Amino acid sequence: MAQVFISLGSNVEREKYVVKGLDDLAQAFGQLEVSSLYACEAVGFDGPEFYNLVVGARTSMSLDKVAKVLRDIEYANGRSPNAVKFSPRTLDLDLLLYDDCIADSPAQIPRDEILKNAFVLCPLAEIAPRLRHPIVQQSYASLWQAYDQASQHIQQLPLPWQQPVFTNQ
Repeated sequence: MAQVFISLGSNVEREKYVVKGLDDLAQAFGQLEVSSLYACEAVGFDGPEFYNLVVGARTSMSLDKVAKVLRDIEYANGRSPNAVKFSPRTLDLDLLLYDDCIADSPAQIPRDEILKNAFVLCPLAEIAPRLRHPIVQQSYASLWQAYDQASQHIQQLPLPWQQPVFTNQ
């Protein structure tokens, strides 16, 4: 079973799409490990504030299949296949890590944003503090400690989601 970590974000009907995204991820992957929810300014464009979090899951799906499942969930939740990179999103799901895999296709793994954005690194460090980044070989907790936390303001919020109970896991 592969360990995957997924960044989830929304800045359009944020609470609705965070909950729906988590429900759909739980349906696809089963039991999830979910970070706290964080509010942060849009990065790369002027737009409404985002809600972001990171989800961990175990899966027997291939890297390609996981990437396809994430895109399908985005599209099912109103994301346009032609969406511009820096624009508002109903639901944005980015595969951050797939075990210790390093890849450029079907997605960049590990995602560049892990080391660049507080709204990715902080929640990843929260749920996987001792896990090491496959390229820089530092733990996410130590990477978060060394991060310039004043450079991007994030605010922790209550998570409006209850994990479904999985009886056969």
